[in-house]
Amino acid sequence: MKIYFVEDEKDLSEIIRKYLLREGFDITVFYDGETALKHIKDKVDLWILDIMLPGDISGYDLIKKIKEENSDASIIFTSARDQDLDKIIGLEMGSDDYLTKPYSPKELVLRVKAILRRGVQNQSPELINYEGYEINITKREINDNGVNIELTNKEFELLLFFLKNINVAFDREQILYKVWGENYYGSDRVVDDLLRRLRQKLPKLKIETIYGYGYKLL
Repeated sequence: MKIYFVEDEKDLSEIIRKYLLREGFDITVFYDGETALKHIKDKVDLWILDIMLPGDISGYDLIKKIKEENSDASIIFTSARDQDLDKIIGLEMGSDDYLTKPYSPKELVLRVKAILRRGVQNQSPELINYEGYEINITKREINDNGVNIELTNKEFELLLFFLKNINVAFDREQILYKVWGENYYGSDRVVDDLLRRLRQKLPKLKIETIYGYGYKLL
């Protein structure tokens, strides 16, 4: 998933960038509002905006422009000022969360995951968009730029399970229980075989193999 991070403190931005990269996110850092403003039309899953930025464009200016372009955009505000007014203004302008500096990089990562997970869950119950794939749950159809991709019933169930649990790691036994059911008694290697076929049919799926454990969808 794609994240844009607007932060003028270069040491902090580099630390956060490394943390988010480690979690499998595609992250781009901007050090001022003017540069970030040139990219508000980009397709982004989440913006992280510092309120106080150098130059004439603040985090407040950016969120206003972002929301004009995409009212459903997910946004986290950060600020060195621990003031209720900042939080209220940010929330009123449409931010999803607010973090006061100094904050723990791990806490930011957790909040990023929570917001992105919520974004997938809040999509239409019939339609999910992921990495350019349009997935119709009711019709059990997948469209990729006008091309229909056919999955078996079990392949679709596995895909749906991961889409509902983005950035959550599962071992093979957990996947077996959730997708095959509690009455399945075969080898857990059936998970590997099904995932291999799913990856072949949907190459843009970002399924990470956690060696010695299992898998997660990024």
